[in-house]
Amino acid sequence: MIAKFIREYRGFYFSYLVLAGSFILLFFLYQLPTEFLQNALLLSLTLLILLTVGLFWKFRNRIKALEDYVHEEALPLLNKPVDLAYLNLIEAEKEATREQLLVYKSREEDLQAMVKMWSHQMKVPLAALSLMSQTDNLNQQDVNHQLLRLDNYMANLLNYLKLTNHTSDFRFEQVEVREVVVDLVKKYRNQFLQKEISVHIDGNWSLKTDKKWLAFALSQIIDNALKYNKTGGKVAIELNEGISISDTGIGILAEDIPRLFDEGFTGFNGREHQKATGFGLYLTKRVLNQLELAISVESQLEVGTTVSITKVQ
Repeated sequence: MIAKFIREYRGFYFSYLVLAGSFILLFFLYQLPTEFLQNALLLSLTLLILLTVGLFWKFRNRIKALEDYVHEEALPLLNKPVDLAYLNLIEAEKEATREQLLVYKSREEDLQAMVKMWSHQMKVPLAALSLMSQTDNLNQQDVNHQLLRLDNYMANLLNYLKLTNHTSDFRFEQVEVREVVVDLVKKYRNQFLQKEISVHIDGNWSLKTDKKWLAFALSQIIDNALKYNKTGGKVAIELNEGISISDTGIGILAEDIPRLFDEGFTGFNGREHQKATGFGLYLTKRVLNQLELAISVESQLEVGTTVSITKVQ
């Protein structure tokens, strides 16, 4: 404690020594009586000792208050401008830490909700595959359909983790969007055949973007176009300085459209048909934002839905 005190007030004591030395030099130069010098030094030392005791007492209390991390009763002891500046800094750090903890807590809760939803969704195709195996009814088309669902759910979870942890690996290159769409249609060909849904692709769109993440975003939209389409329906994909994916499905309630891209929102269709996780379109929106692309939805009940993606102007 004494060493800390000396370091705190070393400038003050150094100034005293310089002044005392100056006075001694003056006394010798002018050959003044040494008795006056002794009395002057004695008086100044007495005052210095009394001042040191007072300063040390205050310094000790201030150090204890800071070490105890500033309780309310200790605040009057910390009234110097430097102390107040430190208190403000500490308070700002505490506030920043509180906000960061809230963000981490919110992220942890979102992750738990996502994993819970994901595990629930994974049970459906796993149960279907288990039933096929037990009944020895392993139809290749049905097996492929369930495996595709598992693959999509796994991709959703992994991409959600990447985006929330800011570890997404975007690599921009010139991409022919038609090629991406054709590959996705091939990926979902069994679902198109199973529901007898026809698909028409028209035009092309050359875009500098990340092919993998664009494919993920488009896969979510095509998956929904299949999932909520009617048997014997149609899917039309038009590419011209943007992409428009239209289906002849059950449509979306007008009041649900503004919230389609909210995290965890399933809407009336998702609740009614038990097919939605509430994360597919949320992830699609986040990915498209990163790719500097805008998405919009138009829909009419029992007529169909059109999803449009364009470059942000």
